[in-house]
Amino acid sequence: MSSATALREPVTRIAVDVTFLRMEAPPVGAAPPLPPGSSVVRLRRCSVPFYRYLYDTVGRDWVWWLRRTVPDEEMAGLLARPDITIDVLYQGGEPAGFYELERRGGDAGINLSYFGLMPHAIGVGAGKALLRHAVDAAWSEKPRAVTVNTCTADHPRALPNYVAAGFKVLRTVREVWPVPNRLGLRIPDRLRI
Repeated sequence: MSSATALREPVTRIAVDVTFLRMEAPPVGAAPPLPPGSSVVRLRRCSVPFYRYLYDTVGRDWVWWLRRTVPDEEMAGLLARPDITIDVLYQGGEPAGFYELERRGGDAGINLSYFGLMPHAIGVGAGKALLRHAVDAAWSEKPRAVTVNTCTADHPRALPNYVAAGFKVLRTVREVWPVPNRLGLRIPDRLRI
């Protein structure tokens, strides 16, 4: 056994279909209202522990794993970048979801890098309103386009909601991800290979 093999950590390999979407013009029509008692706040500065709380809680059931592997120092650098912003949905004073926008410039425009609701906020009408908030926030900066991607590990309503919001599917690609077992994520059997 080589030293490189000995250093590899145990992983579960999963296969997901990743769908890339793009919106070329702002949506028309009124935005759906946020549920009563809700507000969206753009964080001036997001700490690493708070970001991890948001990311881990929202993504726990959907195999969000990649940012869990990023060391704190590197995550702090990402969160300090001026081209990345974090907006948090609050309901009754507590976090209920978030989205992350990354300004890529040029034809790449603005990417909705992460978007999701916490488990207690799913199914109460917040998703469509928060998605429209994210889309409107991106378009307020007049990019050439707004992009997002989702995959078959995400909530089953993710892709239909993006399409209903005005995103157009560009392509779908099969990817194999090595999810580290140390993360302790529940991986659905349908994704395992």
